[in-house]
Amino acid sequence: MSHEHVSYLELLARGAATEAYDRPVLLARASGAGPEALAGLEEAKQLALRVRAELEGRRRREAELSALFETAHDLAGLRDLDAVLRAIVQRARSLLGTEVAYLSLNDPAAGDTYMRVTEGSVSARFQQVRLGMGEGLGGLVAQTARPYVTDDYFGDARFQHTRTIDTAVRDEGLVAILGVPLSLGSQVIGVLFAADRRARVFEREQVALLCSFAAHAAVAIDTANLLAETRTALAELERANDIIREHSGVIERASEVHDRLSELVLHGGGVHDVARAVSEVLGGTVEFTEAGAGSARRAEGHAVREGDDWAAAVSAGGETLGTLVLRGRPDLDPVDQRTLERAALVTSLLLLARRSAGEAEQRVRGELLDDLLDAPDRDRRLLRERAARLRTDSEAPHVVLAARIDRAADGAADTEAGRRESADRQRLWSAASHLAATRHGLASARDGGTVLLLPLGPGETAAELARQTARNLGGTLREQVTVGASAPVRAPLDHPDQVAVAYEEARRCLDALRLLHRSGQGAAAEDLGFLGLLLAERRDVDGFVDRTVGQVVAYDRRRGTELVRTLDAYFASGMSPARTKDELHVHVNTVAQRLERIGRLLGPDWQSPSRALEIQLALRLHALSDAVAGT
Repeated sequence: MSHEHVSYLELLARGAATEAYDRPVLLARASGAGPEALAGLEEAKQLALRVRAELEGRRRREAELSALFETAHDLAGLRDLDAVLRAIVQRARSLLGTEVAYLSLNDPAAGDTYMRVTEGSVSARFQQVRLGMGEGLGGLVAQTARPYVTDDYFGDARFQHTRTIDTAVRDEGLVAILGVPLSLGSQVIGVLFAADRRARVFEREQVALLCSFAAHAAVAIDTANLLAETRTALAELERANDIIREHSGVIERASEVHDRLSELVLHGGGVHDVARAVSEVLGGTVEFTEAGAGSARRAEGHAVREGDDWAAAVSAGGETLGTLVLRGRPDLDPVDQRTLERAALVTSLLLLARRSAGEAEQRVRGELLDDLLDAPDRDRRLLRERAARLRTDSEAPHVVLAARIDRAADGAADTEAGRRESADRQRLWSAASHLAATRHGLASARDGGTVLLLPLGPGETAAELARQTARNLGGTLREQVTVGASAPVRAPLDHPDQVAVAYEEARRCLDALRLLHRSGQGAAAEDLGFLGLLLAERRDVDGFVDRTVGQVVAYDRRRGTELVRTLDAYFASGMSPARTKDELHVHVNTVAQRLERIGRLLGPDWQSPSRALEIQLALRLHALSDAVAGT
C-alpha cells in the first residue's frame, strides 16, 4: 500500500474535514508526480470521501436511531406529557441542527392553533402566538396532512400569510421552516416544526427524521389522553362505589328525618324547629324565607339547585308561602332532595295551621274594634274581658289611625280595577292586623281601607305613630299607604264613644293628606298647621299657636323684646320694612335686625305664602288669647 493511501486512511481514522482530503494530491503535484500517480491519488481521494460520507451517514443514523429509541423509552414510562414533548422538540432541534424547533396543537373548542412547546425561541410574542385554522405554513400542513418546507418563509406564496403570523415569525427572525403533521389516524392534531434564522435546504432524510419525531409526539399525546380518560373512568367508578356505600346511609337519614318531622308536628313544633332538624340530618344549614318570587318548578314543590344552594317551595293550594333554602350542600343527592321536599311539605302544614289561628285572632280583634266604633254602649266590663284575652293594654292612651292604599289609576277595566281594589283592601287588612297584633292593638277593615287602634309608646306622639305606621305598612305591601291619625284617646275601653269620634278625625286627616298630594305619608292634625286646627275634633288653639310662633313669644318674654309686635306691624304694612319702621317709629335697621332674629327663630321659609298665612293666624289667635286672659 502506497504512502498516499496510508494518508487517506489516517484522515478517515481521525475524522478529518473534507478539505483535508485535497492535501495528498497537492503535495504529490508539488513534488512532480506523474500523471498516472496523480490520477491514482485522485481516485483514492474520491474513494476516501465516499467512505467518509458513508461513515458520517452511519453515525447520523445511529444518532437518529438512538434519539428515537430514547423517545420511545420516554413514552414507555410516560408520566409528564409536557416533559416528553419538550424532549422530542429538543432532540429534533439537535439532530437537524436547527436554531429553533417548536410544536403546535389544535384547539377545537377555540377553533385555532396554539404554541405548546418551543426550543431555542427568544421571542415572547412568538411563544404565545395563536393561529387561525388554515393560516400560515402550519395551516397548509394541517390541511394536506403532508410535510412542507420553505427556504424563504416571507417569499413563499404557497400558504396564507397573515399579519399575526408574519409579525411573530419576523420577531423571532426565522427564514427557513420545515413543518410535519402530528396525526392520529386521519386527524391532524398539530404540527412539529424545525426552523433556522438563515436560508437552508432541508434534506429528505431530515424531513423523514422530523416525521418520525412527529409520530412519537402524536403517540405521546394520544397515550396521555388515554391515560387521562382512564383516570377519569377510574375516578367515576370510585365515585359510583362511594355512592353505593353511602346509599344505605342516605336511606337511614331519610328515615331519621321522617321520624323527627313527625315528632315535631305531634309536639307542636314550629317552622324554625323543622329547619333546625333538617339541617342536622342533611349536614348543611336550612333557612326558611318568606314568600317571594320563585320558578314554576319550585312552585310545584320540587327541590331545585340555585347556585351552590338548594331551594324547595313551601306552598299550599297553589299559593307560595315561602321557601326552605339549604346552604352548604351543593352536591345534594336525589334522596336528600326528597328529604328537603318533605320538610317543605311539613312546613306548609305548620304555616297553614298558624295562619288559621292568626286569621281567627285577626277576626276577633276586628270584631272588638267594630264594636267600639259601632256600638259604644256595650257593656264595658265585657269589652275589657275581650281586650284582656287579646293582651291589649286598655289603660294606655291610644290613637285611632285610618289607612288606605293609594294607587295611581292605570286605565284598567272596571271589573279588573274592582278586583284589584278588593285585593288591596284584603292585603292592607292582613298587614294592619299583623301590625296591631305585634303592638297589642286592634285593626279592622272599614270604608274601603283599614282602621287601627294602637297604644302610644313612652314619649311617642300621634304624628310619629302615624308616620311609623305608614312606613311599616308601605314597606310590607310595597305600596303607598297613607295614614291619618287622631289625637290620643285615653283609656278607650272606658270611653268607647270617643273612639268613633277619633276615627272621624283620623279619616278627615287622611282625606286632607290625599288632597294635599301627600300620598304614602302619615300625619296627625298637628302636622297640618291651621288646616289641622280645622280638622281636629278638639280645637287645640294653644297648641297651634305654640307650634307656629311659640319661639318668638318665648323670646320676647325672656329678653323683653318686641318681636311679636314687629311681626304684627310687618304683616299689617304688607311685609314692607320701610312702612314697618314708620308704624313702629324705629330706624329701618332696627326692623331689619328684628326680622333677621325672627328668621333664625322660625326658619328661613317663614315668609313663604303658606307659612306667612299660618303665622298671621297664630298671631291673631295669640292676641285674642291675651285679650281674653286680660278681661
